[in-house]
Amino acid sequence: MLRLERFAGIAALGLVVVLSLQAQLIPDGAQSRPALKNDAVQYLFPEQVSVAAGKSSAVALHFRIAQGMHINSHTPSDEYLIPTVFSIPDGEGVKLDAASYPSGATITLPSDPKTKLSVYSGEFIIQAKIVSPAGNHLMQGKLRYQACNDTQCLPPKTITVPIDVIGK
Repeated sequence: MLRLERFAGIAALGLVVVLSLQAQLIPDGAQSRPALKNDAVQYLFPEQVSVAAGKSSAVALHFRIAQGMHINSHTPSDEYLIPTVFSIPDGEGVKLDAASYPSGATITLPSDPKTKLSVYSGEFIIQAKIVSPAGNHLMQGKLRYQACNDTQCLPPKTITVPIDVIGK
């Protein structure tokens, strides 16, 4: 019985040491900060659209940004910041005639309260005008952005925006 009590005491002491070391390795407040996610922006819809063949047609593209994250707006507050841009690569059959972006919300970061940033967070919509020839086209649009939280930014990223476009 004495050996069991001694083992339990040693195990408890080991647990205290491990937890103490772990607490020293995690900076204060790190648990409350949102983790940076490489998939910070998700394309929501539409999956399929029908448009008049050969005519500029409006399509509302819906996106969601992960909680605790933001991305620069299409018109960021400084030239060194990476704007959010939707594009359709050549060779898709479908062409981008124009894109209208929402106004960004103005925020300041705790680390630099003098600097104002124009960003998107939560859900946002890009109003694209596309031109499609007649027929069915699986378009692979692109959204380029840079995601950040209040303390750091990820490298710029481009995601695919797939839409089945039916030109009638």
